[in-house]
Amino acid sequence: MTEDNETPPMSAAEKRRLIFRLVAPHVVIVAVAMAAALYVVLYVIKGGRGKEVNDANQCLISQMATKRVAPFAKGQVAALNVQKNPRPMDELTFKAPNDTQTHLSLFKGKTVLLNLWATWCVPCRQEMPALDRLQQTLGSSDFEVVAINIDTARLERPKAFLNEINVKDLQYYADPSADVFQVLKRAGKVIGLPTTILIGPDGCEIGTMAGPAEWDSEDAKALINAAANK
Repeated sequence: MTEDNETPPMSAAEKRRLIFRLVAPHVVIVAVAMAAALYVVLYVIKGGRGKEVNDANQCLISQMATKRVAPFAKGQVAALNVQKNPRPMDELTFKAPNDTQTHLSLFKGKTVLLNLWATWCVPCRQEMPALDRLQQTLGSSDFEVVAINIDTARLERPKAFLNEINVKDLQYYADPSADVFQVLKRAGKVIGLPTTILIGPDGCEIGTMAGPAEWDSEDAKALINAAANK
């Protein structure tokens, strides 16, 4: 016989309900914490490491090209800074020879030697004949020298200068707004003129050179051929 102040024993169902009331809130807290941690991990992967992986996947062709090019960055082109981890180039907009707008992305599929120059830049003027001869020698459906003039005043001077030095094979590309220079400056790829960037067929930077070079030298041609895998 049970005394009045004794608690009657709980049934199995009551015990389960009690355990659920005690444990359930903790389970919810742990689940929420795990979900939050997973979100943070995925966010970091997507925003940081994920971008690196995505860039690497986009730049596989240039990654292989850097390994071929590195041994040839010597002599007349020793100043080329070959990238260890090529990254996609920023989109650049400039004027084509017919005075319509074109974009750097339209050159994908070929190796490009992108050169920024201006008529007020003495080293630029000095290397322009060599760039023209390089285009004459190696220019093809697989390779092009894309020399972009960034004069912002007296816009008749660049073409007059090229005619004066008898440039025949370089196409005339121009950006009178000089936005191309500013975009590359913000990306840390250019600080002055001339600047030349070697770009792979996948649109990724293989290497950059600050200052002029003898671009029609045997050293330069060997480097370009290595980049184009020829």
